[in-house]
Amino acid sequence: MFDTIMIIALSALSVALVLLFIRVIIGPSTQDRILALDAIGVLLVGFIGILMILQDTSVFSDIVLVLTILGFVGTLTLSKFLERGVVIDRDD
Repeated sequence: MFDTIMIIALSALSVALVLLFIRVIIGPSTQDRILALDAIGVLLVGFIGILMILQDTSVFSDIVLVLTILGFVGTLTLSKFLERGVVIDRDD
């Protein structure tokens, strides 16, 4: 029963990933695309987490950590670029 619920959850995450990829491709604005990419990162972390539960292993925990950090830094950088036009402020 538990495995069936996990497979249903993986299927739902897969459908959500496909819909988010469509949003990235046809998003009307850059902000929509950035938000979709951030949501894809979160869904991938959940997807890998469910796979770790199904396989009863913690091998992928490093991948989850790196993916989370990269998603945060990427979203922060793109948001700052859209707001100010530069990523690194230089006080000259």
